[in-house]
Amino acid sequence: MRLILRIAGTWLIGLAVVLLVVDGTKSLGANALVYTSLADLWMQVHPPSLAGVGEFFESRFFADLLDAALKAVLDYPAFAVFGVPGILLALAGRKPRRERYLRADQI
Repeated sequence: MRLILRIAGTWLIGLAVVLLVVDGTKSLGANALVYTSLADLWMQVHPPSLAGVGEFFESRFFADLLDAALKAVLDYPAFAVFGVPGILLALAGRKPRRERYLRADQI
């Protein structure tokens, strides 16, 4: 299970780094801070699925709350949306830490 978490975390971190490099290149070209929101990225990749997710959330019980949450997440930078879960998955998949400290009487 740890292996799956670490692989998924590594892939998400890698995707976040690629998106960060793309945004950095755009920022250098524009002489201003430019970032790609998740909505912009999703529209570039597959627009019908974004509309499908919106329609799915509209048919749920908490439609207003889900719509507000979706719009909030779609406004975040894409590298952060993929990077934060990637870091959390990679940390969840690491080996448990062993105590490496010695007591004073063991020295």
